[in-house]
Amino acid sequence: MSASSRPLRSVLYIPGSKERALEKARTLPVDAIIFDLEDAVAPDEKAAARNTLARALAADGYGARMKIVRINALGTEWGADDAQAVRTMGADAVLLPKVDSAADLDALAALTGDLPLWAMMESPLGMINAASVAAHSRLEGMVMGTNDLAKDMGTRFRPDRLPLMGGLSLCLLAAKACGVSVIDGVYNAFRDDEGLAAECAQGRDMGFDGKTLIHPAQVAIANEAFSPTPEDIDLAERQIAAYEQAIASGQAVAVVDGRIVENLHVATARETLAKSAAINAMNTE
Repeated sequence: MSASSRPLRSVLYIPGSKERALEKARTLPVDAIIFDLEDAVAPDEKAAARNTLARALAADGYGARMKIVRINALGTEWGADDAQAVRTMGADAVLLPKVDSAADLDALAALTGDLPLWAMMESPLGMINAASVAAHSRLEGMVMGTNDLAKDMGTRFRPDRLPLMGGLSLCLLAAKACGVSVIDGVYNAFRDDEGLAAECAQGRDMGFDGKTLIHPAQVAIANEAFSPTPEDIDLAERQIAAYEQAIASGQAVAVVDGRIVENLHVATARETLAKSAAINAMNTE
């Protein structure tokens, strides 16, 4: 499982300036919401958006959904005010864009108090420094900014995302080594269900905890892709039972469906069942 005890299959961007979107988000079956004060808000609306979002979070109603606020970069004219404001908004975490190094997180932590930190990983320098970013003592999550990364790298779009694999893998390895959550980037063609499902499956197979989304229509596909299937749950239960029986009889390994089951497979099986239980618990809240 990821560092987060809650599911993070679907992480939806919501503009912090749009009251209707903020209201609708209370009803969507998403695991987490990124309330965006950065790219989704026009420059002349930044200050007003900060106040609009503060009112929405004060009213709450978001249930078990994780509430993450993406502020503007600290080097902009809005970043420091965003960081100061988010301390009292009732958010679960603050997300800093364009994180190039752990020093960027130090600067954020100086402004946001005890609020958990998340990092947008979206630059070549950020990829190179992913290990030190992930190791920051206050960091709890990383979000891939694949659009910005592709722009900076000058890549062309490919369904297999081959040009981005180096950066994606560096961040995944760093996050897993440090026990922080890591969320895949967005899929821009929000009406292309088949393409989204394929990219979600790829991200899940790589080890991402979930997918960032730009439209509510993408939520169901992401939730399904990053949830254990009934077959996954059945296999996990049988692996655990077989292994426990093997240990009780003095054996170190078991065999299930013609495959060896060792303690590492049982650890994965227990994580699968824990994730399923967490999803079920969230769905009943």
